[in-house]
Amino acid sequence: MKNIKGNIDIRKLAPGSNIPQKLLLMADPSTESINDYLDRGEIYGAFIEEGIVGVYLILKTRPFTLELVNVSVEESFQGKGIGKLLVMDAIIIAKGSDAKTIEVGTGSSSIGQLALYQKCGFRITAIDKDFFIRHYSDEIFENGIQCLDMIRLAIDFK
Repeated sequence: MKNIKGNIDIRKLAPGSNIPQKLLLMADPSTESINDYLDRGEIYGAFIEEGIVGVYLILKTRPFTLELVNVSVEESFQGKGIGKLLVMDAIIIAKGSDAKTIEVGTGSSSIGQLALYQKCGFRITAIDKDFFIRHYSDEIFENGIQCLDMIRLAIDFK
């Protein structure tokens, strides 16, 4: 497949528009969690022509702090740089707001996501031990590893 990055259009989805539940569930298996942050945040989609291939949500968590949640790319488009484009777009959105910090959390077993966030400038700030045991009724496995802890990362804007 040719380089598709130049053909990606990232835009905010209008409230009430067709929310790509399948993509959201790829990043978070909890419909309850997804519904919670859909109510509190803004969702952005990555489009190729008119087909959505990726999403992310951004929400305000504290004064001057935004959180990037649910970064997800359609399986057939993974490994093509779309996830990085989504993360960088969220950073630009955060910098253009009154935010002084953007945060993200990912599972301790999410090896690819941990690398991606650090490549985009995020630094590890904390570990929320047993987060996925406390907040999810079903066990989650990635890369042959049970997801137990939430790794918290952040970028502080100067």
